[in-house]
Amino acid sequence: HLRESGGGTVQAGGSLRLSCAASGRTFSLTAMGWFRQAPGKERDFVARIWWSDTTTAYADSVKDRFNISRDTGKDTVYLQMNSLKPEDTAIYYCHANDYDANEYWGQGIQVTVSS
Repeated sequence: HLRESGGGTVQAGGSLRLSCAASGRTFSLTAMGWFRQAPGKERDFVARIWWSDTTTAYADSVKDRFNISRDTGKDTVYLQMNSLKPEDTAIYYCHANDYDANEYWGQGIQVTVSS
């Protein structure tokens, strides 16, 4: 089970931090990350962090502006979003993989960036 928090509305150039707390079989997680879906568009990859180490991956559109981190003690992943742009407006979904190749999704949280 994944539970997101931290969304909201911010002006362009501002910052937000999303959190995603995992519960249940967290010992089997291999990676957690974020996807986003803007109105009328497909769900796109944003960022991922691997649980065994701190290896990260980012979409080109957010590289150098967003930072993903994790707290293994709390089974939580964070997405620090800086220099936000109106085109970052979307529903952000937390995503996780486990050792059995299962995928898990959060319910999504709205991020709105006003110009």
